[in-house]
This record gives sequence, structure tokens and C-alpha cells, in this order.
Amino acid sequence: MRDLGAGFTYLLKGQRWVARHGKQYGFGLLPGLITLVLYAAALVALGMWGEDGVAWATPFADGWASPWQGLFRGFLTAVLFALGLLLAVVTFTAVTLLIGQPFYENLSEKVDRDVSPDGTAPESGLPLWRELWISGRDSLRIVVRALLWAVLLFALGFLPFVGQTVVPVIGFFVTGFFLTEELASVALQRRGVDLRERLGLLRSRKTLVWGFGTPLGLAFLVPFVAVFLMPGAVAGATLLARELLGEEIQEDESEGERVTS
Repeated sequence: MRDLGAGFTYLLKGQRWVARHGKQYGFGLLPGLITLVLYAAALVALGMWGEDGVAWATPFADGWASPWQGLFRGFLTAVLFALGLLLAVVTFTAVTLLIGQPFYENLSEKVDRDVSPDGTAPESGLPLWRELWISGRDSLRIVVRALLWAVLLFALGFLPFVGQTVVPVIGFFVTGFFLTEELASVALQRRGVDLRERLGLLRSRKTLVWGFGTPLGLAFLVPFVAVFLMPGAVAGATLLARELLGEEIQEDESEGERVTS
């Protein structure tokens, strides 16, 4: 339980850090805004044509009497939209980080320098194109894993009672885990930690990861919130990455007094 609270604390500290560094926060908003527009268009399209897609996929229900046909297809349409929303939450971070790689890389480095006792930050030494390639490749692998979980949870959603109670809770914890992995990858990739090792680190401190990622995933369900929380989430994930690697975090004693623009 201590790790659960520590994870949430890192989330709050990340938001406080960007609040004190207005310039980095402003630049960090741009990728999220671009991604939000793209995802909003996709969800609107799903809402408009999802029912038609369900009707096409269930021709066996064409001859069902009312109200069973409507109830069945309405339920499947709702589940389909919920699945699309879950996938949007899971993949939003990956797409935003890919679009905003230079912005978030710079932000993460500044956080590292700010909290490091010697004022330095690890550097990958790789050219930008190489960092983008690694980030995109690893993000795709994480999205595939998230999709497999989403399909499994979608199937379990049909179970009576369990599908409406236990499965959504599991879904939020799974979402929190993958959100944290994507956000922490900015700092960990810069340190040369590959995907397999990153996943091992996160699994070794699951409650810490859930404390950070699960409330963030819940917040991301609120329209526009993800855009405004992303810069702080990257900052908080950098602090969490230092915790996972056992690196010292120097607290800023003047945090409540100093505002940096």
C-alpha cells in the first residue's frame, strides 16, 4: 500500500513541476492537442457508424423479434464504443509521445537535471531519427499487448455480473500499467533501458505503477484532461523512473515559493 501512495505522489509532483516551469508546460501541450483532434474524430465516427457496423457483423439477428434484436445490438454497440474508448486511452499516450518526442525528451531531461544531486541528466547519444524509430517500434509492441488485453476483457465483458463489475476494474489497472510504461519510457529509453527490461522493472513494483497510472487513466477519460495532464505526467514518470532505478531524487526546498517561466 505504501508503493500505491508513492506512485500517486509522483503523479502529483510531476504536475507541480510543470506548473513551476511554464515554458516547458506550454510546449508540452502541443502534441496532446494534435492527438486529441485525431482521436475525437475517430470516436465521433465510431459513435455515428458503430451501430451499422454491429448490424453488419450480426446478420443472424436480422430475424429476431422486437425488442430482443434492438437490445442485443444496442448492447454490442455500447460495448464496441467502450472498447474504442479503452483503446483510445491506452494508445493516446503512445501516439502523443511519438508526435511529441522532441518536446517530451527535452522536458524529461530538464526534470532529471532539476532533481539530480549533481545537476546532470543521462543522455542517449543517439540521433533523433534513431530515437524516433526505437520509440515507435516499442510503442507498437506495447499497443499490441494492450490490444490483446482489450480483446480478452471485451470477451470477459459478456460474463454475467463479472463482466459489469470485476472486468472494468481490471481494465483500469491494465490501462494504468501500460500508460505508465509509455510515459516512463521517455526517461528509461534515454538511459538505454530496453523494452524487456522496462517491463521487468514495472512488474517488480506493480503497486507503485498502479498508484501512478490508474488514477491518470481515470482522469484521461474526461474530455480534454489528457491534453493538460500529459506534460506533468511525463515529468512525474521521469521521477518514477528514477525511483525504479534507485537513483537519488533531490527535493526542491523552495518548491512552494519559486515559479519559473
